[in-house]
Amino acid sequence: MTQAVTESTTARPLRSTTAEPFILTIFGATGDLTRRKLIPAMFANYREGLLPKNFAIVGYARRDWGDAGFRERAGEMINMADSAKTQQQWNEFCRHLYYHQADLDDPQGYAGLKALLDKLCGERDIPGNYLFYFSTQPRYFAPIAMHLAEQKLSRNELFGAPWTRIIVEKPFGHDLTSSVELNHQMTQSFREDQIYRIDHYLGKETVQNIMVLRFANSIFEPLWNNKYVDHVQVTVAETLGVEGRGGYYDKSGALRDIAQNHVLQLLALVGMEVPVSVDGTAIRNEKVKVLQALRPFSETCARGNVVRAQYGPGMVEGKQQIGYLEEPDIPGDSATETYLAFKTFIDNWRWAGVPFYVRTGKRMKHRVTEVNIHFKHIPQILFDRHPFGPMQPNVLVLRIQPDESIMLQFQIKFPGAAMRIESLKMDFSYQDTFGKSPPEAYQRLLLDAILGDPTLFIHGDEVEQSWRFFEPVLQCQESGIKLPSYASGSWGPAEADDLLLRDGREWRIFETPESHKVCYI
Repeated sequence: MTQAVTESTTARPLRSTTAEPFILTIFGATGDLTRRKLIPAMFANYREGLLPKNFAIVGYARRDWGDAGFRERAGEMINMADSAKTQQQWNEFCRHLYYHQADLDDPQGYAGLKALLDKLCGERDIPGNYLFYFSTQPRYFAPIAMHLAEQKLSRNELFGAPWTRIIVEKPFGHDLTSSVELNHQMTQSFREDQIYRIDHYLGKETVQNIMVLRFANSIFEPLWNNKYVDHVQVTVAETLGVEGRGGYYDKSGALRDIAQNHVLQLLALVGMEVPVSVDGTAIRNEKVKVLQALRPFSETCARGNVVRAQYGPGMVEGKQQIGYLEEPDIPGDSATETYLAFKTFIDNWRWAGVPFYVRTGKRMKHRVTEVNIHFKHIPQILFDRHPFGPMQPNVLVLRIQPDESIMLQFQIKFPGAAMRIESLKMDFSYQDTFGKSPPEAYQRLLLDAILGDPTLFIHGDEVEQSWRFFEPVLQCQESGIKLPSYASGSWGPAEADDLLLRDGREWRIFETPESHKVCYI
């Protein structure tokens, strides 16, 4: 069901969208993330008039490119074939791109960077506002921060003076100990309020819409508790495998790559209490409370409520795929999981007794990220028994990707003389309603960092609490053990199905619309 957007409901910004002049420096600028995501995101902001007149983007890497080489390669992912206007805008945008060649561990490279930034500030009338993006391997995070501090580039002066912020890509730590140590090292050079830890899932429109759906509609928030909700499912499924990153992925796995960050952030937004304001600090404080309330895993609980598995051979989207252990750079005895499922609880007054089931995996049947709120069954006294029932319970589906949408499943009487009951799906699609897909997550997140809005970024306390929750699971992992296998192109191992079946529940199916329940009297 699609509803036109009326003028009275259109853009009502909750914050300023006017950016001050700035310089964005991207460390690791020759990497894939810069080419595929960061430059296209900044160009999209430029085309939409969201950037100030005076700005610059500096790429920092060790390859011998120069300004011209950086500009040429930066445009490889920009589609300009069908638009002369786009080509003209790109040519104008390119004049803001610069390149600085240096090694990440060379102190002189940072001295040269400072000289370049000083020069650009003078030429472009930029008052020393700096945003540094750490698009590098995690081992460089702390050294880059230290070198910037040595060049006096980490300063954040009194109110009204030029600002400095850094964006740090994941993974932020490898476990609780390394996360705590990294936080300590980073805060030796930058204050916590200058550090923007990025999780691109938080930039997706449907994720942001979770708070609006809950707190801007009186019909949902009163039902958002253990009195009405039976259970919650979170699914993050990918069709891709390790895609040539076997050496990196085998040291990470599904827990570190997806569950510790993306999944727990979704869970925190679904479970959080009403913040006192839309201020970033207030929202992040409520998310931390959810993470603190997650029921700790004992060793026995971790083994019984956590499923780890690896994908085997199979068909994905019509193509035959090899198993994880046959992938390049993967040891034949690897015990790294490509699939993780677990059951947990949020032990507070709102959610006491409501199970949260989570699963994430590679080489799954479809690429999909959803949060499903399953409401409780109706009493059997009327319709939830023969000849009508058992009824399908009401489900609220928040589709994060692809095809961002929100769907509510409920029961209706089919027109006619007979009492015929069917499940109906009322849905909202960003594409159908607004005529276009939502902007890329990086576009929103980069703009937020430029504006100094930390709402959609992760605080150090959140990172540490997430690792603390998974620490017992990590300790239970044993090297050299043989993990269960699931066929590529499936929805995961049988052990994950059993996780719900023993509670009398099952995973929501995505590949085809659920068959309507038809009842007659």
